[in-house]
Amino acid sequence: MFGRRVLSLFLAFGLTVLTWFNTTYTAAALGGAQPPLNQPAPQFTLPTNTGDGEISLSDYHGKWVVLYFYPQDFTPGCTLEARRFQEDLAKFEAKNAQIIGVSADDINSHAEFCDSEGLKFPLLADTTGKVSKAYGSWLGSMSLRHTYLIDPDGNLRDIFLGVRPAIHSAEVLARLDELQQNS
Repeated sequence: MFGRRVLSLFLAFGLTVLTWFNTTYTAAALGGAQPPLNQPAPQFTLPTNTGDGEISLSDYHGKWVVLYFYPQDFTPGCTLEARRFQEDLAKFEAKNAQIIGVSADDINSHAEFCDSEGLKFPLLADTTGKVSKAYGSWLGSMSLRHTYLIDPDGNLRDIFLGVRPAIHSAEVLARLDELQQNS
């Protein structure tokens, strides 16, 4: 168990470094085939540490969804990305958008991470990687740093693979603006 945790931390750190140098496109290809744009997004139901303890994509019909996958709670890049989404949460809410984070961490880890960082959006536990695989965001034992923008009808409208945690929330907000102006 300790060895797996060390390996996971090492891989998460490596993905963070690659992200900083904007070379994650190569790693992203390892995650599998991406779902097609302008088609229904893959449906899911996963456990969470908030609300009724379970969240489905269908719970957000009528809202935009920012579905972001990340390697692991409490790692530098993942913490920075979550903080940026939290800082911009009111802006996303004003645009009728729900932020949802997904990683292979369990709900107890997510609860600690949310408490530690003051996160007010749900984190989902994809411990088997089933949903991450459906979105082409799985590498071995963890989710890759990918984001999917889903429209209020449940259709996948954009995919972000070369995610840089420090500016990613702003990029997603800008793209959401574009999509909403064109619809």
